[in-house]
Amino acid sequence: QVQVVESGGGLVQPGGSMRLSCAASGIVFSLYRLGWYRQAPGKQRELVAHITSGESTVYADSVKGRFTISRDDVKNTVYLQMNSLKPEDTAVYYCNAYRALWRVENDYWGQGTQVTVSS
Repeated sequence: QVQVVESGGGLVQPGGSMRLSCAASGIVFSLYRLGWYRQAPGKQRELVAHITSGESTVYADSVKGRFTISRDDVKNTVYLQMNSLKPEDTAVYYCNAYRALWRVENDYWGQGTQVTVSS
């Protein structure tokens, strides 16, 4: 049984920092591309960042230079370090584990964790 579980959300003031963690089990973690997505009220879910099994990274323009994604394949955990947070970063953040092989896609999501940036 695959489980993807986020943690680390909460309330933070503008300009502050927060680190999200996501632990996955039931998969060969090191083979998956891992991503963080977010969804604000009334908006579509959007990519924040992802990191491949080879540790290549992609970031949304809105978070470049402020957020850092990293992974620990020993702990089966992916992290999102968020600095210089802005009110517009407020959203539910979702962790994703994705792998495509021979036309078979495995795509797993966590339940989400709320991040609120407010004074």
